Amino acid sequence: MELSAASSAAGKRLDAFLHEKLPDYSRSRLQSWVRDGCVLVNGSPAKSSYVIRGTEQVSVEPQDLAPLHAEAEDIPLAVLYEDSSVVAINKPAGMVVHAGAGVHSGTVVNALLHRFQTLSSVGGDLRPGIVHRLDRYTSGILLVAKTDQAHKNLALQFSSRTVKKIYMALVEGSLQGEGRIEKPITRDPHNRARMTARQTTGRTALTDWKTIEGFTGFTLLRIHIGTGRTHQIRAHMAAIRHPVAGDWLYGAKPAAWDRFFLHAHQLTFRSPATAQDVVVECALPPELEAWKSTLIPPASVSPQR
Repeated sequence: MELSAASSAAGKRLDAFLHEKLPDYSRSRLQSWVRDGCVLVNGSPAKSSYVIRGTEQVSVEPQDLAPLHAEAEDIPLAVLYEDSSVVAINKPAGMVVHAGAGVHSGTVVNALLHRFQTLSSVGGDLRPGIVHRLDRYTSGILLVAKTDQAHKNLALQFSSRTVKKIYMALVEGSLQGEGRIEKPITRDPHNRARMTARQTTGRTALTDWKTIEGFTGFTLLRIHIGTGRTHQIRAHMAAIRHPVAGDWLYGAKPAAWDRFFLHAHQLTFRSPATAQDVVVECALPPELEAWKSTLIPPASVSPQR
């Protein structure tokens, strides 16, 4: 494929330019083509970070996906919804979505491959079917595409923010009523393992919260995120000094539970197969119900004299 870079593209990275011109392919897939020398700028190989000047001719030689590296494993999966295009599962806390950072087995992808055999290939050879992700210790609804066409449809729904995502979160401290957090999120310069919403720069992020129930030292919230940034709820709640309970990475006190209290409770999307709106709900898992049962309502605390 031959692409011409117009002056309007000046200043863009090569991988961003390619993704704009070839939206049917994921950025990670395009970057792999660049690394393999399948993308030439004015006849020469270039890096993904190459900055377009607006006068270049870019040649792209598409490559087929490599065989899946992820292997099927017989791991139980709780299916919440399924049609010919998509499946929604209940991801347990502690389960990684796909291989990476030293984790190569026991992932959601391994379980999906065993259960469904074929999934969308748009996301690359390590992330078949994966349209969005949940943090390792976040439980709840995860949407998976069965076909490439469904993947592209769902990815557009996520990017255009028509997918409605509702979470349940227990946070430290007392919050009343409802509120909105509009703070940009970026990588924490002091700890690369986490994000931060305490800088003036970063990607736009929107989080709406509403109090569901108050406890001594904690508040249970219903949270709607208008964007899908990495660690968004965790970073935003920490930024207003109400970190998610048990989330020690973001400043919360250690908990007796081997996770933090964050659960993807409801997801609303349009099925690529039926074009009908689908609402999927997932109740709190037993360990979070047990955690919640240990909390003390404010009225049961004797006032101090």
